[in-house]
Amino acid sequence: MVDLNSITEFCDQRTRKNFITDFENAFNGLQLENNGSVNKIGAAVDAGKLPFEQAINEGVDFLICHHGLFWNSIAPIRGHNYEKLKTAIHGNLAVYSAHLPLDCHPEIGNNALLSKALGLKTLGTFLEYKGTQIGLISQAPDGGRDELSIKLKKLFPKTYSQILYGNPKPEKVAILTGSGQSAIDELLDNEVDTLITGELRQHHYNMAQELKLNLFPCGHYATEVFGVQSLAKEVADTFKIEWTFLEQDCLI
Repeated sequence: MVDLNSITEFCDQRTRKNFITDFENAFNGLQLENNGSVNKIGAAVDAGKLPFEQAINEGVDFLICHHGLFWNSIAPIRGHNYEKLKTAIHGNLAVYSAHLPLDCHPEIGNNALLSKALGLKTLGTFLEYKGTQIGLISQAPDGGRDELSIKLKKLFPKTYSQILYGNPKPEKVAILTGSGQSAIDELLDNEVDTLITGELRQHHYNMAQELKLNLFPCGHYATEVFGVQSLAKEVADTFKIEWTFLEQDCLI
């Protein structure tokens, strides 16, 4: 049994959440308290009712999420919002959220861990958001986009897709997990024609043709499982307690 405040402080420091400006309603950090004690850590991409139920059923009482409880403007707590919060509160489940801090972190961030999983060398960053570079640029593999495609298909067998109109042998690869819409306009400015991301919009197919880009949308959810798992493991190792990943069968 570990003190809730101790784990919260560890997560705050490890994610550097106080130094990263996120979207207005992200509210990174501890979003929902429990009774003050933690016995088991959970990791989930989304703070949803089903992940909450899974966590409670598996004895989790501190859940680390990438997409937290709050995104939109303040709304009445009723309907599905009420049911979600009631589930967590009745289950004594504390909810901790880290959005951009777990995208851009150089060690436990989604982008860095995806680059590492692909065996790529990090070259730099791109795509500034309110003072923080949130995207990553890595060195392309020697085998070019064919090698990249093979590795991505293995890593994301259910969600892999490709739009290939760029150089078959790119020198650099941009990585932006989750939504990649904001990255497209900055690729060529950074001398990059290849992007690995989670999801795009239909018009990016035309942009890939016109700008001669290689785009690899591999699933918003699938590309953002890395950070929460890494942070949960570090918390569990530090405080000598168990952790688990609460997987959802999300193909988006």
